[in-house]
Amino acid sequence: MTNKVYNAEILSVGTEILLGRTTNTDARDISLMLGEIGINVKYHTVVGDNPQRLRECIAIAKSRADIIISTGGLGPTCDDLTKVVLAESFGLELKMNEEEKNCLYDYLTNKGYSKEMTENNLQQAMLPVGCTVFHNNWGTAPGCAFEAEDKVVIMIPGPPKECNSMFRTYAMPYLRSLSDEKIVSHSVRVFGMSESALDQKFRDEMNAMINPTMAPYAKESDCLLQITAKAKSVEEAEEMMKPVIEHVCNELGDIVFGVDVECVEERVFRLLKEKNMTFSAAESCTGGELAKRFTDIPGASEFFLGGVTTYTNGAKAALLGIDSALIEEKGAVSYEVAKEMAERVREKLGTDMGVGVTGLAGPDGDGVHEVGTVFVSLATKEATFVRELHLGARRTRSYIRRCAGNYIFDMMRRYITGLPVITE
Repeated sequence: MTNKVYNAEILSVGTEILLGRTTNTDARDISLMLGEIGINVKYHTVVGDNPQRLRECIAIAKSRADIIISTGGLGPTCDDLTKVVLAESFGLELKMNEEEKNCLYDYLTNKGYSKEMTENNLQQAMLPVGCTVFHNNWGTAPGCAFEAEDKVVIMIPGPPKECNSMFRTYAMPYLRSLSDEKIVSHSVRVFGMSESALDQKFRDEMNAMINPTMAPYAKESDCLLQITAKAKSVEEAEEMMKPVIEHVCNELGDIVFGVDVECVEERVFRLLKEKNMTFSAAESCTGGELAKRFTDIPGASEFFLGGVTTYTNGAKAALLGIDSALIEEKGAVSYEVAKEMAERVREKLGTDMGVGVTGLAGPDGDGVHEVGTVFVSLATKEATFVRELHLGARRTRSYIRRCAGNYIFDMMRRYITGLPVITE
C-alpha cells in the first residue's frame, strides 16, 4: 500500500472511433470517475484495431503512465485484439477462465441470445493469468485488472453502458485499494455563472489550496466546482471538505442548485417529490426535450403529468387553444405566446405548474429576432413568469435547446424553494 500520486492514460481501442462513427464517451466518463478518486488523467489515446499500432501505443503508455486503462477490443470478433496484445506486452499468458466460460454459455444459450456457443465467443473468457476478473453483468465480455512491471492495467469493454457500469462497480474500488488514503469528492452545481467567472471568483483560494482542492468544470450550459480531499478515513475527508462546501455555497448563494446532483432537472425532481407537486410542459423550439430530460429520471411520472410539442402555429392553436389572432399579431416567438403556452398547458392538465418555451434554435431567424432568442415561461396558481433569453446566434441548436431547458428547470427550482423567479 502506498500514498503515491498515480497518473493514468486511457487507451481507447476501435477503428470506429477514429472514423468518427462512434463518439468516445468512454474516455470522458472514465476521466470524470478518476477525478472523483484523485487520479490524474494525463493522456487520452485512440488507436484503431491494428495489433502493431496497438503495441506501439502500449509501449508509449508504459513509458509515461502508472495506470493504463483500455476500453474496447474485448469482444468475440477477429478485430477484438486488446486483451491479446496487452497480455503479450506485459509477458502474461492468457488462460481460459472456467467461471466466465460458464457465465458466457448461460448468457448466450440459456437466456435465448443464441442457439449455440460458437468458438469465437470463448475468446472472451480467455484472461491473463493472475488477473482480477471484472464480471460483466451488463453484457458478455468480462473486464480485468492486473499489476505488472510496476504498472496497473485495467481492461474494460467498449459499449458505453457496459464500460460506465463496470468501471464504477469494479475498477473504482480496485483503484481505491492502491492507497491507504481515502479520496472523497463532492461537486457543487451552479447555474447562472460561467466557468471563467467561477475561476475568477475563487482563483486565489484555489491556488492556495493543497488539501482539500477545488477546481471548476464547465458542462454544456451549466458548471460545477469539484471539491476533493484526501485523508486516512472517509469521515476525516468529509470533515475537511465541509467548511469549504459551506463557504462556496454561501459565496455563490442561490445560483447553487445542488450538491452532488447530476443536473438541474434532478434537483427539481427531488423538490417536486418533497413538496408533492406536479407540472406539465408546452414546448416549441425544444421539440420535446424538456419532457425527455425529466422522464429520463425514474419515477418522473408521479410529478410530470404530460406535455405537448406545439412546433407550429397551427398546433399551438389546435392543441393549446391559443388565439390564432394573438399568434399572428405578436408572433410565435413572443412574450405573449410563451405566457399563453404555460398557462394553457397548466389549465388543461390540471397541474401545480405549467412551463412553456418558444424560440429560434437556428439556423434561420424569423426576420424579427436573431437566432438564439427564446422565451421561457412558468405558470403557477399565483402568477405567470416569462423571461426573454438571448442565447447566442452562433450557438448550436443543441446548446440553445439545452440551455433553454436549464432556464426553465431553474425557474421551477426557484419557485418551489421560495426564491425569486428571475424574469430579466
